[in-house]
Amino acid sequence: MTDHRPWRGVLVATALPLNDDLSVNHDQYAEHCAWLVENGCDGVVPNGSLGEYQVLTPEERARVVETAVAAIGGQRVMPGVAAYGSAESRRWAEQAGEAGCRAVMLLPPNAYRADERSVLAHYAEVAKAGLPVVAYNNPIDTKVDLVPELLARLHGEGYIRAVKEFSGDVRRAYRIAELAPELDLLIGADDVLLELAVAGAKGWVAGYPNALPQASVELYHAAVDGDLDTARDLYRQLHPLLRWDSRVEFVQAIKLSMDLVGRHGGPCRPPRMPLLPEQEAAVRAATEKAVAAGLA
Repeated sequence: MTDHRPWRGVLVATALPLNDDLSVNHDQYAEHCAWLVENGCDGVVPNGSLGEYQVLTPEERARVVETAVAAIGGQRVMPGVAAYGSAESRRWAEQAGEAGCRAVMLLPPNAYRADERSVLAHYAEVAKAGLPVVAYNNPIDTKVDLVPELLARLHGEGYIRAVKEFSGDVRRAYRIAELAPELDLLIGADDVLLELAVAGAKGWVAGYPNALPQASVELYHAAVDGDLDTARDLYRQLHPLLRWDSRVEFVQAIKLSMDLVGRHGGPCRPPRMPLLPEQEAAVRAATEKAVAAGLA
């Protein structure tokens, strides 16, 4: 891990273990963060959408960050600081800094379809907290698209240092590199990992390593190192699971896979509902196939 660019490598957007009463199991979360690092991951991203940040209380959200830092050290923790208001996002960025983190990840304003001026003002405000900001482009869920031209402007103003790209449009990697060559591109969706790695990605904010860290890390390094024979083989085997990261039910799917490999995924908080029987069967079959292939 490169300390001044802690977003490089494999950073796992951590699922949050919940008890049967839907309270947060902080001890299990600490153990999970440590287990991920022990299995080759470079760090964690707490309080992303996979971590169900939207349904946490402020106290829970702060403690999740502190738990991760205590478990693996602040240089390995890059919290999500998304919120409806820029002032609130800045406060979460300040809390991350106080906890010892070295960078934060930030969605654009997502309470409405923000225009470019609003997006610029939002990132400018959060940048005042003093930590490097990794933008998170997820136009599917936020309805705000950080297109390459806007990303280049955000980078040029000094507001962002990297971007987690979740649009699924791998062509953007090349445009971003042309417009902002110093802006680090991070793989933001598991099922375009190989395509974005080949295009020059510097990191992966990842979902499925929550369940299959070693195989996922091997895939990532083979892809970025240009070992395409190894990467293609692993990618083909893992893709039936990786594609769930781009589906609405990604939290439930990843937590189910965690349960199946002997980790604690557990339930989700409402309004997320359990997988439908046919969805559960598909995730279960794909996970069991990966386990049988020695990928767990």
